[in-house]
Amino acid sequence: MKKEIIISGFGGQGVLSMGKILAYSGLMENKEVTWMPAYGPEQRGGTANVTVIISDTPIASPILSTYDVAIVLNQPSLDKFTPKVKAGGILIYDNNGIINPPTREDITCYSIAAMEKAAEMRNAKVFNMIVLGALLKVCPVVSTDGLHKALFKSLPERHHKLIPLNMQAVEEGMKLIGGV
Repeated sequence: MKKEIIISGFGGQGVLSMGKILAYSGLMENKEVTWMPAYGPEQRGGTANVTVIISDTPIASPILSTYDVAIVLNQPSLDKFTPKVKAGGILIYDNNGIINPPTREDITCYSIAAMEKAAEMRNAKVFNMIVLGALLKVCPVVSTDGLHKALFKSLPERHHKLIPLNMQAVEEGMKLIGGV
């Protein structure tokens, strides 16, 4: 198994954190992992992205031009990365702020209302964990147990009290993506 994943959105949406947690989850399950963030002045407000590769075998290069899975959280990311999803791949997007939904027919597209669910949960900071839950439902590259362990590794100890809320958000994301 090898999955090449791009996660992209506006800075501040938790894109880089989502990639880091996903990468740590792979490490917790003894998988080969690469994590390559791309950010700069766009960290707050502009577009940021992270590439994560999770594999059962050694990874030759962290540099990718096409992806098995794209998670896009804004229209600029959707426009940029939809053409780069491999035929037969998966595209997951939050429907908040998407004006022109994807039209490709050779990939599976999932629209989720993660922003709405985060508002319903009264915590905008769980948005990225809702999206991560949706990913794990349609593409189980890691287990929720591995994800739970990764949260302890990747979050500062002062935030460990928030892990149950984050895991609840993952469960909500799995429900949101529907009967896959």
